[in-house]
Amino acid sequence: MKRILPLLLILLLWSCKDSSITEKDLTYLNGYWEISEVEFPDGFTKEYGLNPSIDFIQLKEKKGYRKKMKPQFDGSYDTSNDVENFEVSQINETYTLRYKSEFSEWEEKLVALDSVSFAVTNQEGVTYKYKRFEPIKIPQ
Repeated sequence: MKRILPLLLILLLWSCKDSSITEKDLTYLNGYWEISEVEFPDGFTKEYGLNPSIDFIQLKEKKGYRKKMKPQFDGSYDTSNDVENFEVSQINETYTLRYKSEFSEWEEKLVALDSVSFAVTNQEGVTYKYKRFEPIKIPQ
């Protein structure tokens, strides 16, 4: 037991990774994203396969917008003029995306972010996980 305890302690400390998001990381939000899964507060998870629509996010100086896009087979995108504007605010080490439209206001807490994925949790405790969109390439 004396030998196992230090080994477990070392493994525990090693597995504790600093997952805090920095201001520099926020640039990773720019680009095309598709939802990969949704986790509900009760533990239920819904996974997504092929998505008919994706999100385009553009962020500059903590102000940005999100727009729904539909990829086309020719490599172009079909979209509407609907845009969700947001601002990024920081409290301690947590970043929050604050959306405001003429109809409502809501927030999403940024819980993970890197160059290929990100996750946000809304006010109801639902976590949305996204992965960077990779267009389907059809050989000609």
